[in-house]
Amino acid sequence: MLNVSATRMTLLDLRRRVELASRGHRLLSEKRDEISRQLMKIASQIKPLRERVEKELLQTFRRFMLARAVMEPEDTAAALEIPTKKFSLAIKFARIMNVEVPRMTKQMEGEIISYGFANTSGELDVALMALERALDSLIELAEKEKQARLLAQELQRTRRRVNMLEHMVIPEFRETIRYIGDKLAEAERDNITRLMKIADIIRE
Repeated sequence: MLNVSATRMTLLDLRRRVELASRGHRLLSEKRDEISRQLMKIASQIKPLRERVEKELLQTFRRFMLARAVMEPEDTAAALEIPTKKFSLAIKFARIMNVEVPRMTKQMEGEIISYGFANTSGELDVALMALERALDSLIELAEKEKQARLLAQELQRTRRRVNMLEHMVIPEFRETIRYIGDKLAEAERDNITRLMKIADIIRE
């Protein structure tokens, strides 16, 4: 129970505050439920996406191993020494339930194959193109996992606020309102009793 004065003004103020707290609790509960729904939606996308990334990277690694097996080490080093493809990552932010989440897009210029074909294997070409394809999935996975992490953090904060309102703030307000109501009712009964005694004295 709150430590407040048992007055009518305090009672009115507490009733207003408990109404606001109840409205806030309802809105936060709705936000919590919607964040949970969005989080489950993203989480359902992450597992197959991660499996796809692992598969694509494994295939890319195998292609590179095959290329190394059929090429001389110095030819491999020379072929990959001077890259001609430039990569940059653009990050924008969107909002999901008032949570800023990243949207990632890659920007690439040039060709990934930057060498002649005289001393290189076709396996190296295939490996580099596979790496380029895997990069798209990897960026998408990073985006989804970051979104999930941010939403999970916001969900945890929202749950704490909902629980605090539900189990501490609103019960304290209501208990204090009951206490003040009882005190005011007791004071009113005392006043009525005094007035009746005064009336009896006057009649005598």
